[in-house]
Amino acid sequence: MADNVNQLSAEQLKEVNRQMTLYRQGVQDIIPPEELENKIARSLLTGVPLKIKLGLDPSAPDVHLGHTVVLNKMRQFQDNGHIIQLLIGDFTGKIGDPTGKSVARKPLTDEEVSHNAKTYFEQFSKVLDMKKVELHYNSSWLAKLNFEEVIKLASKITVARLLERDDFDERMALHKPISVHEFFYPIMQGYDSVVLENDIELGGTDQHFNILMGRHFQEKEGKEPQVALLMPLLEGLDGNDKMSKSKNNYIGIDEKPTDMYGKTMSLPDHLMIKYFQLITDLSPKEVDSIAKGLESGERHPRDEKMRLARTITRMYHGAEAAQHAEQQFISVFREGNLPKYVTTVVWEGEEHVRITELLVILNMLPSKSEARKMIENNGVKLSGETVKSPHDTVTIQDGLIIQVGKRKTVRLARA
Repeated sequence: MADNVNQLSAEQLKEVNRQMTLYRQGVQDIIPPEELENKIARSLLTGVPLKIKLGLDPSAPDVHLGHTVVLNKMRQFQDNGHIIQLLIGDFTGKIGDPTGKSVARKPLTDEEVSHNAKTYFEQFSKVLDMKKVELHYNSSWLAKLNFEEVIKLASKITVARLLERDDFDERMALHKPISVHEFFYPIMQGYDSVVLENDIELGGTDQHFNILMGRHFQEKEGKEPQVALLMPLLEGLDGNDKMSKSKNNYIGIDEKPTDMYGKTMSLPDHLMIKYFQLITDLSPKEVDSIAKGLESGERHPRDEKMRLARTITRMYHGAEAAQHAEQQFISVFREGNLPKYVTTVVWEGEEHVRITELLVILNMLPSKSEARKMIENNGVKLSGETVKSPHDTVTIQDGLIIQVGKRKTVRLARA
């Protein structure tokens, strides 16, 4: 690869440094960083934008903020004039990515792939300008390969290399079966990069092996290898596990402004800067200033948490909705003297439920009799209002705040 950096003017070198600073923000790893710098320099010299690939296995169409870690990074490339290539794995999706799986995944049907892809597009438009995005389906080339071509493709990778994957290695150690077709998932993903001739591929750290396959096969085909840009996985609202709907620790990008704001305010302080870095549109300079202010004590964690909640809500619902959500939060939480952090629980039960039953279901009190006693002693509140009778029926609404005494508080979100 030619050294393009040395050919830059002072102004162009300044622009390369600006872009590199932006792309490094929040990134777990760039493989290798000097090649990314050289590709940006070449783009400035030639006026030809870089091609940035993101592969999507359309098996989970409900997008939450954890998914936007990669999308926000892609938006930065898009804002700098580079080409975004969204690749829908409609062919590979029928096999299923074995990453992190202890057993083979159930293949998706054509109908499931089509529905999930459409849902992705609708939700991605909240982050990316979809009018400037290239959309590709890998069935358009993978389905056309004949058996001889598949064999030739497989000959470019060794079994030993494929077995370097942690999930395959673990399954072998546990004597769990690995079907031959599962080996073809990373091979096909690598071939996608050969066809698209992309310069960079983005993904989470759990896609490390798959993305490096693209680099491997591009080199085998005599093409300039892509740079792998790996983003960290985002912890959810519990502060420990990866954000996931199954763990009820997520913030969906389609959630109501008040829910999005309120959930963000329940985030542990130690994750604030990571959220600022990975899922907001604040500049690296702004985020660095916030981090230094928190560390020195010049900035109050509560105020910066509100800035984070306001920023995230504004990004998906607009400034006016964000301001309204903040005012509602202040009136309910601050004036209601609620604790600093409130656990959000997704309610999947009936719309109407007896208050005593609700308190037991939420594990806020051990029994209905204890719940009755607490209510009779004026110890239970619903969104700041004291519950008068243990016979009351509660209508479950998004954002309903339930307080038991001074130490137990839960915020409900409708499923």
